[in-house]
Amino acid sequence: KHRDLSLGEFCQHYEAVELWFDVQPKAQLKLIWLLDYFHAYPEAVRRLKLRLVDLEMRELEKFGRWDPPAVDVTEKELATGSAAWQAWRSPTPAACFDLLRTDLSALPLLKPVLIDLLEELPSGSTGLGASEMRMLELIARGYSRTSWLFHLFQLRQTRIFGEWEYGYLLDGLAFGPRPAVAGLDEELRTLDRENLRDRHAAYLRSRLSITEFGKAVLAHKEDFSQHNPIDRWWGGTHLTNERLWRW
Repeated sequence: KHRDLSLGEFCQHYEAVELWFDVQPKAQLKLIWLLDYFHAYPEAVRRLKLRLVDLEMRELEKFGRWDPPAVDVTEKELATGSAAWQAWRSPTPAACFDLLRTDLSALPLLKPVLIDLLEELPSGSTGLGASEMRMLELIARGYSRTSWLFHLFQLRQTRIFGEWEYGYLLDGLAFGPRPAVAGLDEELRTLDRENLRDRHAAYLRSRLSITEFGKAVLAHKEDFSQHNPIDRWWGGTHLTNERLWRW
């Protein structure tokens, strides 16, 4: 019956509203977005409780009934969340970098996420982010199947992107004017990004290897961005070859 209300108005119909958020980067980004939003709804804020889960939410069932502490959402949490959300939306990464020098203790899971996000900016020497470099490392070591790159989480070591986003990064490594990766199914050049079924099949057909240029990038002897187009978003920052913010 409250479906036509805004979220802030909806929350005011309940005695308590609990926000459960875990360590995943996308979860922490959603949390700072919500805290920024609730700044405008003080009546709703009085009802909010925050539960921070120091592992991935899907792991909770392994521990049986588990009850992380519920803490009040105060002005400190709201201010930290709002500052972080505005920084993430900024047209340059400078504000996110500056956040690392501030007190983020109100949201203790946020700082590691900020560092992981910044590491996905292009490297000063290679022009590639952490996930792209890790894929090159794995491919060079013989991990030739996309399923290994996308799903072996502990091996992959980076945690910002999901399966399809890793696929788009891999497309960029393989299909530029000077590719760093060979063997990615050619059909992926023309398949619509929304056609997940056919893209999935094409990824599974692929058998990857690293090119000589890819080896040079991996050795920090070549800059990928000097030979290939860069056009993607990092928060509110549009990364292009002409405007390549680096970490």
